[in-house]
Amino acid sequence: MRLLLSSLFHTSPFENLQKHADMVRDCAKLFREAALMRTGEEPAKFEEITDKVAHLESRADAVKRNIRNHLPRGVLMPVDKFQFLQYVREQDKVLDEVEEALLWLSLRSEPIPEAVAADFKDLVEAVIPPIEKLSDLVAMATDFFKSRTEGQRTRMKSLIQDIRQHENEADFLEHELKVKIFQEIDDALAVFHLVRLVEIVGHIADHAENASDRMRAMIAR
Repeated sequence: MRLLLSSLFHTSPFENLQKHADMVRDCAKLFREAALMRTGEEPAKFEEITDKVAHLESRADAVKRNIRNHLPRGVLMPVDKFQFLQYVREQDKVLDEVEEALLWLSLRSEPIPEAVAADFKDLVEAVIPPIEKLSDLVAMATDFFKSRTEGQRTRMKSLIQDIRQHENEADFLEHELKVKIFQEIDDALAVFHLVRLVEIVGHIADHAENASDRMRAMIAR
């Protein structure tokens, strides 16, 4: 019989997981602001926001290490430990891709070309909702693993489906934007840079969906 962590420890791993998810959500908001700036010309403000993201990512990394280093041993976890760690990994990968996208945005001094700027904005906006929903998903999971009611499970499955739908929309926009880049941009270096950038931005939503899939596995009967 698995025992609830709350009965044995002062702090459940899900509490730190929530802190981490909230930091991921906050990084997403900063990413949106910084990315949309690169469709204009505000390099000083862009650098200021990327510094904030780096600081927040460092704090989130410390929380991630705390989660990994303080997991209970044996059979005390209310979920499969491997699945839990896989969830942590995918949620953390969101932050990695945000930092990578900001790096690629900083590699060229020119803003996103006007011919594809609106489409790039749409893609950035599309990857934000699945990231923000991870925070809600962890909050729901924290409650679910205390009581395991069927109603809570159903609500979590619905939220996971929402995240999957957002990722599908982001995938579609990513594909369409790549096609447009090849159609509208003549400079080969700019094409390479933009296509790689778009792929990285798309990966942000991919990892959010991967995290939600790991959560679905944890709440499965």
